[in-house]
Amino acid sequence: MLKKRSFLLLILALALSLAACGGGAAQPETEKPADSGAQSEVATAAPAATTEAKTEATAAPAETTEPAPATEEAAAASGGTLRFGWNGSPDTLNPGTFILYEAYVIADLVYDTMFDLQLDGTFKPSLAESYDVSADGKTWTFKIKSGVKFHDGQPLTAKDVAFTYNYYRSHPDFPYMVTYGEKFESVEATDDTTVVIKLTDAIPNIEAQLYAQYVLPEHIWSKYEEATAAVEFENVEMIGSGAFKMVEYKQNEFVHLAANKDYFDGAPKVDEVIFQTFGNPDALVQALTTGQVDVIRDIPSTAVPTLRNNADIGLVIGAPRDPSVRDIILNQLAPENCPPEDGKCTGHPALRDRNVRLALAHATDKQNIIDVAMLGLATPGLTLVPDSMGHWYNNTLEDYAYDPAQANQILDDAGYKDTDGDGVREMPDGSKPLSFRLYWPNDVGEAPRIADLLADSWNQAGIKVEPQAFDPDALTTACCPAFDYDIMIWGWAWGPDPDGALQVYRTSDIVSGYNETGYASSKFDELYQQQSIELDPQKRRDIVWEMQKMTFEDVVYIIPYYQQDVQAYRKDRFQGWMTDVPKVALEDFSQLMIVQPVQ
Repeated sequence: MLKKRSFLLLILALALSLAACGGGAAQPETEKPADSGAQSEVATAAPAATTEAKTEATAAPAETTEPAPATEEAAAASGGTLRFGWNGSPDTLNPGTFILYEAYVIADLVYDTMFDLQLDGTFKPSLAESYDVSADGKTWTFKIKSGVKFHDGQPLTAKDVAFTYNYYRSHPDFPYMVTYGEKFESVEATDDTTVVIKLTDAIPNIEAQLYAQYVLPEHIWSKYEEATAAVEFENVEMIGSGAFKMVEYKQNEFVHLAANKDYFDGAPKVDEVIFQTFGNPDALVQALTTGQVDVIRDIPSTAVPTLRNNADIGLVIGAPRDPSVRDIILNQLAPENCPPEDGKCTGHPALRDRNVRLALAHATDKQNIIDVAMLGLATPGLTLVPDSMGHWYNNTLEDYAYDPAQANQILDDAGYKDTDGDGVREMPDGSKPLSFRLYWPNDVGEAPRIADLLADSWNQAGIKVEPQAFDPDALTTACCPAFDYDIMIWGWAWGPDPDGALQVYRTSDIVSGYNETGYASSKFDELYQQQSIELDPQKRRDIVWEMQKMTFEDVVYIIPYYQQDVQAYRKDRFQGWMTDVPKVALEDFSQLMIVQPVQ
């Protein structure tokens, strides 16, 4: 599940049924997400918001290579350095403590996993050569490919895989990785090529539990078993077994990767990839148009018309690789649930009242936000399960109408009056005005405009906001699990399975900050457990829909929109980009394996 925190936050994916390659029983087959295909230079209607967190920094030196004319007949050459521009930067190189989306992008290139998530939303085996599942669905036996090596030359064996899975689940201080093994009873390497996972219950999405667990070298990470050491390990060398090796990392500046020419699945066609961080979206777009970088993501909607009219630029717009949302996060934490160690819990008490949250929902003009801030490249949102998750998305929910009069009536009836005539309502007991701190990460280009629009529309209901932008790391500190905020604009990114999006609402995840709103419902927690082990696809979908209805009616979040992803590349530098796949992700492993320089 990535967050906004693009947290590939990390990502819990689709309950696809992959028949066991080794001849065991297959899981029940389910539908694939109904996503629209990405299209080159054409905006599609496929929704979903990219929710990458980004950090401010200066750009790396410009590339001075003279552009060559791009034609379909242009010859391609292997090698070269591909420069990828974005607004963000990994928050850490330690997979156990990843929060930001950019960290997961780098990890996908440096590490291997049991399964890969492809751009059509399906999984394919990666380290797994074959696998079997027992008749009761509780024992999975994986055969690991032989001959795989870590970047330091040491062999990757089943023992490293078992060590990794046990390592993640034994460290509760890891914000996300620990969640993947919740249904693991034991993980054991029976020999150098065999891993046996025993589950407490049969689950519908084993692929989703394994594809984001990056396999670590035991000979390095076993030195950091103690809890504090595991969290504080900086992992600057980032030794993995993936298609790219870490060369150098300077936070908020660049990540320099080199191709692993000995990669077991074939070497990338490029020699190097450099991810450069830019301080603002306009500088990022300028870097592409001047040739300083070869490809970019995090493109502001306002730049789309200009890029579309540039003959040297290929524009790709469509559903993001990781189904995503832009969310308005409402701190409704009850005092008794304040995390004992890290919680500051300074949220405005009015937000614990559903009436106030409902009034905010009716006072939020989503279509105006989409038209003004996103130039139409989004669709109105409802819950953390976005419409790009296909059949998991509850399309029967009817959104709260934008109606300032109704918002005012709700607050009047609930006793929130403007007793002093200053235009801002007060709590029913007169203790505090309805003035909320409104925060957002400074890497979300449209967030300041959204904040302005919210301030204007909420003001019509007698609600004031105190806006402030933060560095994403600082905002994470204030948010999760400190609960030192009132309202935030941010976002999430998921895999195609709804489990990760639903987990964010669990009471048990308040203490870790994964539950960022403080929402607590024993009924919801029970439903979460039911869907996590329901093998019948239709029954599981029904539970997931019920959970969305419940959280929507409780107004846990206000989801202004599901955004399309917009990325662009120079046609005269590298070729081979897949632009006709269902998901947009030019930074994806599958893309960077095949692109090559134009001669």
